[in-house]
Amino acid sequence: MVKGSFGEILKRERELREVTLNEVTVATRIPPRFLEAFEREEWEKLPGGVFNRGFVRAIARYLGLNEESLLSEYDLAYGEQQPLALPLAEDRIPSPPKWILVVAVLAILLAVAGVIASGRYGWRRYAARRAALEAGTAGSQLAGGLSSSPPAPPGESSPASLSGPPPSPGNRATAERLDLAVSTSAVTRVRVVADNRVVLDARLPAGETRHLSARNQFTISTPRPAVVLLELNGQAMPWHGSGSASGTMVLSPKDLRQAPNGNSQP
Repeated sequence: MVKGSFGEILKRERELREVTLNEVTVATRIPPRFLEAFEREEWEKLPGGVFNRGFVRAIARYLGLNEESLLSEYDLAYGEQQPLALPLAEDRIPSPPKWILVVAVLAILLAVAGVIASGRYGWRRYAARRAALEAGTAGSQLAGGLSSSPPAPPGESSPASLSGPPPSPGNRATAERLDLAVSTSAVTRVRVVADNRVVLDARLPAGETRHLSARNQFTISTPRPAVVLLELNGQAMPWHGSGSASGTMVLSPKDLRQAPNGNSQP
């Protein structure tokens, strides 16, 4: 159908029925300016959308025309006047600035360096503490050997005999309260049972020390005995078979080595 046929059809049908624009307005309540815009096909003066189609249906009913046929003529005429819709630009998510990526990489590197430095510090602290304990043990043994009393001359009683017999090592160790220090040079799990009661069962970080007490004995279990240092009443307790994959050790007063003067050796 040629351009302009909708407006011409609408005007011709209205004039054939000898109906004025004012009469159409009174019957349909469509303003006269919109009726003139339909007959002249001045689409820019119309509200558009569903309003236009509603107006066309109302006019067709009033004039006694087929609504669907008139709407088809309107769609053809109105569609030829509409410009092609431009494709919508793709809404892409903007990429973050490069400097943000650089800052993130630097932050990750700094965090890794901090973890490495912390691990080295913990290991050095553990090694220094262990060396100091071993040095202290050796010095105490030497001092105990030098300070031992010489044998008393014949016929004279030694100071020890005058003050009564010294207590036996077993009795003295039993009377002492047991203090256990557990230190770790690396992350590992440690379980300690003191006098048949669980007093520690946790995953300890590197460089941490726990102090525990008991009266009779400790039972220590860990999957990595090589990274666990034990001190019983200040005396280092080496693991039996420390190179094994896991270890369990029982400590009691009999494990405390006695100095020549009868005191527990630190």
